[in-house]
Amino acid sequence: MKKPPKKFEASLHDLEELVGKLETGELSLEEALGAFEEGVGLVQHLGEKLAEVERRVEVLTRDQNGLFQLQTLPKEEDEVS
Repeated sequence: MKKPPKKFEASLHDLEELVGKLETGELSLEEALGAFEEGVGLVQHLGEKLAEVERRVEVLTRDQNGLFQLQTLPKEEDEVS
């Protein structure tokens, strides 16, 4: 059974904890490698979440008259649904 995806904040917290453990230097080589691999996975997950949010953000821009206007970021053509 597949785990539900973690929320961004939970993933970031987990990554921060892993980095803290790695920085202590108290992990064995095998534990450090496992923590590093988990961290890489978390970084990829966080990057995907940020990209998803970026695609949904509305950007404030000024029109030709100097007035603010809401504009949605265009979706990337290679976006995976």
